[in-house]
Amino acid sequence: MALDPVRTGPRIGAGRVAVLVPLPLAGTYDYTVPPGLSVAHGQFVLVPLGGRTVAGVVWGAAEDAIDPSRLRAIDSVLDAPPMTRDLRETIAWTAAYTLSPPGALLRMAMSVPEALDPPRPETAYARRPEPLPDGLRMTEARGRLLRFLADGEPKRMREIGGGAGVGPSVVRGLVAAGAVAPVSLSSETPPPVPDWRRRGATLTTSQETAAARLRALVAAPGAHGVTLLDGVTGSGKTEVYFEAIAAALARGRQVLVLLPEIALTVDWLRRFSDRFGAPPALWHSDISRPARRALWRAVARGEAPVVVGARSALFLPFRSLGLIVVDEEHDAGYKQEEGVVYNARDIAVVRARNAGCRLLLSSATPSLETVVNVGRGRYGSVRLAERFGSAGAASVSAVDMRAEAQAPRSWLSPSLRSAARQALDEGRQVLFFLNRRGYAPLTLCRGCGHRMSCPNCAAWLVDHRLAERLQCHHCGHREARPADCPQCGATDSLVACGPGVERLSEEAAAAFPDARIALMSSDTLRGPQAIDRLLAEIRARDYDLIIGTQLVAKGHDFPHLTLVGVIDADLGLEGGDLRAAERSFQLLHQVAGRAGRAAFPGRALVQTYDPDHPVMRALIAGDRDGFVAAETRARRAAGMPPFGRLAAIVVSGRRLEAVAEAGRALARAAPRQEGLLVLGPAPAPLALVRGRHRHRLLVKARSDIRIQPLLTAWLREAPARGGVRIQVDIDPYSFL
Repeated sequence: MALDPVRTGPRIGAGRVAVLVPLPLAGTYDYTVPPGLSVAHGQFVLVPLGGRTVAGVVWGAAEDAIDPSRLRAIDSVLDAPPMTRDLRETIAWTAAYTLSPPGALLRMAMSVPEALDPPRPETAYARRPEPLPDGLRMTEARGRLLRFLADGEPKRMREIGGGAGVGPSVVRGLVAAGAVAPVSLSSETPPPVPDWRRRGATLTTSQETAAARLRALVAAPGAHGVTLLDGVTGSGKTEVYFEAIAAALARGRQVLVLLPEIALTVDWLRRFSDRFGAPPALWHSDISRPARRALWRAVARGEAPVVVGARSALFLPFRSLGLIVVDEEHDAGYKQEEGVVYNARDIAVVRARNAGCRLLLSSATPSLETVVNVGRGRYGSVRLAERFGSAGAASVSAVDMRAEAQAPRSWLSPSLRSAARQALDEGRQVLFFLNRRGYAPLTLCRGCGHRMSCPNCAAWLVDHRLAERLQCHHCGHREARPADCPQCGATDSLVACGPGVERLSEEAAAAFPDARIALMSSDTLRGPQAIDRLLAEIRARDYDLIIGTQLVAKGHDFPHLTLVGVIDADLGLEGGDLRAAERSFQLLHQVAGRAGRAAFPGRALVQTYDPDHPVMRALIAGDRDGFVAAETRARRAAGMPPFGRLAAIVVSGRRLEAVAEAGRALARAAPRQEGLLVLGPAPAPLALVRGRHRHRLLVKARSDIRIQPLLTAWLREAPARGGVRIQVDIDPYSFL
């Protein structure tokens, strides 16, 4: 059956209930409640499904007129806090909006199944009350242990080993003698509690004005709504929204902070701990399963006051959300492209509405959707127009590559080389930015023109010299770089074409032999700890020249960096992506903002072959608002989001013929009505990914048309067959 809206009511006794299970199924299933068992909405239960038993959630009272004799009974109720109404409503809404199986959304909310099992008790040891047993033989080790346990508090074995310096045999001996007693304790330790009363950083007048507004919004009775914290790069937005977090904690409410990149977490965690005296709980894919299990239960019990995490943290079982913060809200990293396709920023709006709490969106370059919502009065706005401290905004200049006398196989223009040399001679740090990983994006044969490509994807293999391999950035395929051309057999004919950061680093080392160079890329830095170590070394001035991908653009503070050079700034400006200009402006604006963040003035040189492009003109003029206004006019004229609706339909499969036929069948069954346009099918720009051929259709509709019911009816008319998969992407970000 289809998933109904969340139905609430009193506790359910004997009768039937609807249970949602975390599988990609159509909706809920009905079960009977055995005599003597009482269940409530949102409770986790074990139910039989096919030949196995699975955990699910009681979604409400059953409504289907099915003969009760045909229904199976709930096995048991799990000892876990029930799923809150606001999370169930968010799951139901997201499933309907994204046209995803509701069970697939529930699986995201139940991502740690073992968290539903009660924690195993852990044995601790406590000293029995005096007097000591008669005849107890005392040794030095036993004396140390008894003194360590003198406060009467039970201590775990690991605490005893560290505090008393004795092993398990000493403990067992005193237990046998009757001087020490084993005690059963929960194995779960709640996360540390941040102190909202702790004094924060000294704020500027404009920061304090913004912080006061946010504190008032969060503390207001029934505080619900969305507010944009719009601050220029380096204005101290994080310290300002820390004050909003403190206001939520003062009310006894939980806080969720979303960050788009795991790379941002370590520096952010340090700043948070400095402000609140304790770290927040951390949720992302790299933490261990035991840590995820413990945190999931702590969040569900309301014992995790602040959680910072990636987009999946939106589906954690918060008991009492008082504030959600989406930092860098414009970032495309919030869009999940596989499985359930959703935008975490948009789902955060829904979760905050359902939880009745405040949502804070923070960015120096807000998304056009957010700017339009502010203009329409749907969102509030708080503005920080000044950089923190004495530094002003970095000046941005274009380097017209058409006029530069560029040496062959060189990507640093004479103008940028000269500026970098001057900055380095003055003892300042320099950043070269190129948003392309590896050594070179293409390897080809000079003899026959053969291009090294991925066997699973319609993509070239990227040369990674440091790792000594060619790699596909879509499916992960890796292979050694051959000595001979695999097509014609020519020896020493394979050449690297175009620059990646590794190749740029090679050129920079030759141009500035005295400079200490740091390479900052996801290929060279594994995990947040490695990133944090490098950032600390950069701040300590262990490096003079930093070369990096977009990893360097995200919120990092380099006090001694005064020059930013952007290589191949036109990369990403063109193509079928409707947000190409917007995303390019956001990225380049962020990169330029790394310069001059302390007392020294900053400068950014942007190498471009199209200095008259609207993005380049706005960037050089520092006219963010003018760029947004022009982009708004263009989107409105074209009826593109946020002034119209888009949905992408991707048809994929192992057999090209089956994929093409499924696409044609979809086109034949497409709905036809005024204000709705269906384009395609056509091979996707990336026509083969992981061995699956891909065709795309694009649906464009007026903003007043509800597109989901149309798509549902349409896809029902042309179901996928023969191993073909159909994926729907509402509000697509990727057009590959």
